[in-house]
Amino acid sequence: MSRESENDLPGSVELPGTLSESLRAELIAFRRDLHMHPELGNQEFRTTAAIKARLEKAGLEPRVLGIGTGLMCDIGSWDGVTPALALRADIDALPIPDTKVGVPYRSTVPDRAHACGHDIHTTTVLGAGLVLAELHRQGLLPRPVRLIFQPAEEVLPGGAPDAIDSGVLEGVGRIIGVHCDPRVDAGVIGLRPGPITSACDRLEITLDGPGGHTARPHLTTDLVTAAAKIVTEVPALLARRVDARSGLAVTWGRIESGHACNVIPQHAELSGTVRCLDLPGWRAAPDLVHAAIDEIATLHRAKSQITYIRGVPPVVNDPVVTELLREAQTVRRGAYAIEDTEQSLGGEDFSWYLEHVPGAMARLGVRTPGDTAKRDLHRGDFDADEESIRVGVELFTAAALLPTAP
Repeated sequence: MSRESENDLPGSVELPGTLSESLRAELIAFRRDLHMHPELGNQEFRTTAAIKARLEKAGLEPRVLGIGTGLMCDIGSWDGVTPALALRADIDALPIPDTKVGVPYRSTVPDRAHACGHDIHTTTVLGAGLVLAELHRQGLLPRPVRLIFQPAEEVLPGGAPDAIDSGVLEGVGRIIGVHCDPRVDAGVIGLRPGPITSACDRLEITLDGPGGHTARPHLTTDLVTAAAKIVTEVPALLARRVDARSGLAVTWGRIESGHACNVIPQHAELSGTVRCLDLPGWRAAPDLVHAAIDEIATLHRAKSQITYIRGVPPVVNDPVVTELLREAQTVRRGAYAIEDTEQSLGGEDFSWYLEHVPGAMARLGVRTPGDTAKRDLHRGDFDADEESIRVGVELFTAAALLPTAP
């Protein structure tokens, strides 16, 4: 779509809540500080303290969550009747080394990196909160807003259930969030009503049986063959036992067994992930996966022990809230700054909030326009164009100010 098209121009609604250059520079510095000091899930004490200090400096009253990290902060007039709009960010990092070169904000912590963009998410919600707090002081904020800085998104089943138990959704009518997308240019967001991520669970299997000499496999339980059959045949069995539209997929990440070429081992271990595109398939997955593994293990006379670890359901965007994000981005940057996005097989614990209140997540473009390098999340060289901070802040503030918001 041409940027010169009349429909591409920013909307006719005039909204405050844009980002000043001074605050933009401060937020970039804040993000870089977080990037240099990444903390893993449920260990985000420095990060929590930094967010808390900046919100308190703005005259706000953030509350650290009962789990010890993460916090929430209310802005506006809470009358007990008007539902609040919640803005959610995740604050944890990944246990991988930062391999970027030539940037002054590279991680200073060995084997820790903000390689999924949570520092960007955190900074955009913080920035939106600071802008909205000033608008509230001017009498321009039409509804209450809650900022949620959630720990441990990367730790299954995510920190969202603990945050919910701490009361972050009390009084909330809708919730919105963003997730960095290195395939989309900074300035653009990706939207999709309905499922936008997949469910993700973890699977651990141990197999045991009497081993023996490879010359006499008929006298043993051949665990290597049993493990190989589970790896190849479980996905095939599941494909015939669940609706294909559910996209139920088992993918293996680890298989270990044996120590010598002429010895059939007595123990084998496998681990992987179970992903699913829809809620019905996800809810049926544990029983289906257990049955398929047991069936194959029994056929090969292997004793199996299965640990199925529930992760997160799919993020299913509410159509009305998705439209709110669309309208907010159109007002700020025009319809050309929105693109349709596909459903990802990645998991996101934002989904737990949507079990309680309607909400939506947008993909926030973080690729520098014209950059042809192939970058991805969860890689040590991940980085983001910091113009995305302005885009995220102004998306959030528009969503809070529009008359169609809750």
